[in-house]
Amino acid sequence: MSISILRKNELIKEYQTHEKDSGSPEVQVAVLTERIKNLTDHFKSHKKDHHSRRGLLMMVGQRRRLLDYLKNTHIDRYRKLVERLGLRH
Repeated sequence: MSISILRKNELIKEYQTHEKDSGSPEVQVAVLTERIKNLTDHFKSHKKDHHSRRGLLMMVGQRRRLLDYLKNTHIDRYRKLVERLGLRH
């Protein structure tokens, strides 16, 4: 499921690297993680929703690609982000 505009703005403010940042890998990964958490809760009650499950898998893949990019270019930013979001790798 999607996240509210207010929640998305909170995530952007929390993870931005400078004042006008809204598209850095940190922000994108944080927003994707929130959407993935919401969809995971959705699947607990809607087990047969396979169309949304495909969207979930696409989001997980996108997040993985962004994390790989961050890991290859800025390892310290990657480590800090994984720790803040509580992701495992």
